[in-house]
Amino acid sequence: MESLKGKKVLLIGATGGIGASLAKLLHGSGANVYITGRNAEKLSVAGEQTGIPAGRQFQLDITHESSVYETVAAVQQDGAIDILINAAGIGIIKTIDTLTTDDFLKTLQVNLIGSFWVTKAVLPAMKETKKGLIIHIPGVLGKVPMAGAAAYSASKYGLVGMMQSIREELKRTEIRITNLFLGGVDSSFWDNIDLRVQRDKMVQAEEAAKAIWFLCQQPVSGVVSEMVLQPFNHQAI
Repeated sequence: MESLKGKKVLLIGATGGIGASLAKLLHGSGANVYITGRNAEKLSVAGEQTGIPAGRQFQLDITHESSVYETVAAVQQDGAIDILINAAGIGIIKTIDTLTTDDFLKTLQVNLIGSFWVTKAVLPAMKETKKGLIIHIPGVLGKVPMAGAAAYSASKYGLVGMMQSIREELKRTEIRITNLFLGGVDSSFWDNIDLRVQRDKMVQAEEAAKAIWFLCQQPVSGVVSEMVLQPFNHQAI
């Protein structure tokens, strides 16, 4: 396992259940963790809970391109980011007859275009050092769609394809890319989704965070290209 001590880690989306738990694990492992969140109040709370100082907290909405580049530039003032973790995303689950164009575009904007911007922002410095780790979380619906997930799956399938293409571009470097396919995590994702789900049988957010923490410690001699983590009773893949 690779030590995280002294590594510069940028965690996008640190105010949710998974992100907050992950930030605490990374900080406790000695990493220099920088966290972002859309909501300033929630971000401050996450910082207090994890011990990450205010100077490493950035209010960020990844649907604003200029803000993404400004945030990454601020984090990289004293050196390249070693690990980028993109845990930001939204889920709009609606059947096609109720799914609006606005729903579809909003989903693509956050889950795909926002992911494009954060990846593109960190890559130049990583290319200079010829190393780094980028972790995205397409979710199981980026592999196996379900009814009502037209917008969500479109965004996540797009993310997977995009990162596979970028991986080909980076073959002559030691920049590694990992996709984590999470399914059925008991998080705020389900709070506003009108589906009958058994949240007590889902993967706990803390356990999902531990999976990402594990991926951050991959030995530099290899790469976990993808990992699937889902509840035992789901078995979608």
